[in-house]
Amino acid sequence: MTRPAAGPALTWLYVPGDRPERVTKALESGADVVIVDLEDAVAPEGKERARAVVAELLSDRPPVPLHVRVNAPGSPWLAADLAALAAAGGPTAVRLPKVTGPEQVAAVAERSAGAGVYPLLESALGVEQAYAIARAHPAVRGLALGEADLRADLGVTAEEGLDWARSRVVVAARAAGLPAPVQSVYPDVRDLAGLAASCARGRALGFLGRAAIHPRQLPVIAAAYLPTASEITAAQAVLAADGGGAVALPDGRMVDPAVVALARRTLSPLP
Repeated sequence: MTRPAAGPALTWLYVPGDRPERVTKALESGADVVIVDLEDAVAPEGKERARAVVAELLSDRPPVPLHVRVNAPGSPWLAADLAALAAAGGPTAVRLPKVTGPEQVAAVAERSAGAGVYPLLESALGVEQAYAIARAHPAVRGLALGEADLRADLGVTAEEGLDWARSRVVVAARAAGLPAPVQSVYPDVRDLAGLAASCARGRALGFLGRAAIHPRQLPVIAAAYLPTASEITAAQAVLAADGGGAVALPDGRMVDPAVVALARRTLSPLP
């Protein structure tokens, strides 16, 4: 399925910051957002080089929104990451990993050269603090889960074991007036059928779009998060019947303001 030219970002591609050739390919991949990683994907000895790569990218004005995942609060690299980004003019947004409290977000937001901040919740404490983190600073643009670290923290092995945490983040984002969260990465880049099924589950839980770790995952994610033809038809019928009150459609469905709001959300990924 072809991604529409406009609408919310659905595909968010991670790429290691110390691999400039991969960063170039990522910018040409068709991803709606490219996330250059300075954290887990970069070994300690590669951090400085990765910062230099990002600084050069920012000076060239990348063709798509560029986010940078910096190193975690309390790490020995975060201050240098933020200083390098500020000196380069700042990315579109900073993704802050392993957040456990709102004070960490506020501190980074004040040093992020006006960039948006996306806190990543990767522990039980982070999930419990989700709403406070979402409201930590006006620069916060969205929340996300880091599911690999969260699984390790909780000792979860079953896929459904993270559903409560996923729903918690969806609810916190909505309560804070933020966009629907983007789903965490699917780690098996060859299992596209599994990715599609996982995206369908994420969409049902209230996520919108997904992070990816390989370009081959992008079209699967975009297709999964776009409404189907039948969903579009049903939503359009609801909107056409909307008169501001409650009304029954010919197929028996009741239309009220809540149903109308859901129909609008169904169509929101379209241009």
